[in-house]
Amino acid sequence: MEPTSNEIDHEFRFFRTYKNGHVEKFYSTHKIPPSNNPVTGVQSKDIIISPEPAISARIFLPKIHEPTRKLPVLFYIHGGGFCFESAFSPLYHNHVASLVTEARVIAVSVEYGLYPDRPIPACYEDSWAALKWVVSHSARNGPEPWLNEYADFDRVFISGDSAGANISHNLAVRVGPDGLSGVKVNGIVLVHPFFGGLEEDDEMWLYMCPENGGLQDRRLKPPAEDLARIGCGRVLIFLAAEDHLREVGQRYYDELAKSEWGGSVEVVEHEGESHVFHLMKPDSEKATNLIKKFGSFINQN
Repeated sequence: MEPTSNEIDHEFRFFRTYKNGHVEKFYSTHKIPPSNNPVTGVQSKDIIISPEPAISARIFLPKIHEPTRKLPVLFYIHGGGFCFESAFSPLYHNHVASLVTEARVIAVSVEYGLYPDRPIPACYEDSWAALKWVVSHSARNGPEPWLNEYADFDRVFISGDSAGANISHNLAVRVGPDGLSGVKVNGIVLVHPFFGGLEEDDEMWLYMCPENGGLQDRRLKPPAEDLARIGCGRVLIFLAAEDHLREVGQRYYDELAKSEWGGSVEVVEHEGESHVFHLMKPDSEKATNLIKKFGSFINQN
């Protein structure tokens, strides 16, 4: 007997699945085109990194005051539970543009594959392919003129929030202690990172990743040997005191601090705030504080 369309199979935080194979997401994602901001001078444009699998990015360039001065590169990975949101949404367009203004960086905000169209590990593989695409410009002859002309490939930073912070960590492990030829990854910034957590979050990640290593999958729960391999010298972690992921973020900090990695790790916690508050309340004092701290981390000597 064929299952009917309304027979629910599983229900998670961000979606439910039906026995007939249908997936119903609880959040829709609105997208906006790139634009030039006449107030801040930040320009943005969209580029295709790979037609198949479909990987693209939105690139942001700050107002150029000194044409010969090279700018740090921020490789940004959006959050959204591995199944929704976009580099092209108003939330992430505005957030990354704010980081570009504050930190004076070129930002590459990657649009990676999401569940259910492309289950995990597509998010990791797409983000790695996009990072390698950025690296391909280090000889100043890549396909994107902004990177060729303005990027300082000795100052590359990887960052993301929530699921994007998880992906950022996994990319940094993949970079490893030997680094990437032609560039130097200086640091990673993890905002309200997802490394498992509540039982329902673990179950949702495992469901979206058909080929997984169970609850101890190294992408979900980083082991000490992976922490020791992080391919940069500095890590900044943002926590929010009322975030349901706060404890797993703290655990990541504690484990990294006592690992054999050997770099410097700093944690900044915002009291009274919940998960990705800076996206929901971008004009608040604490969101402004987060942006400024992020910028100072990139630009410290």
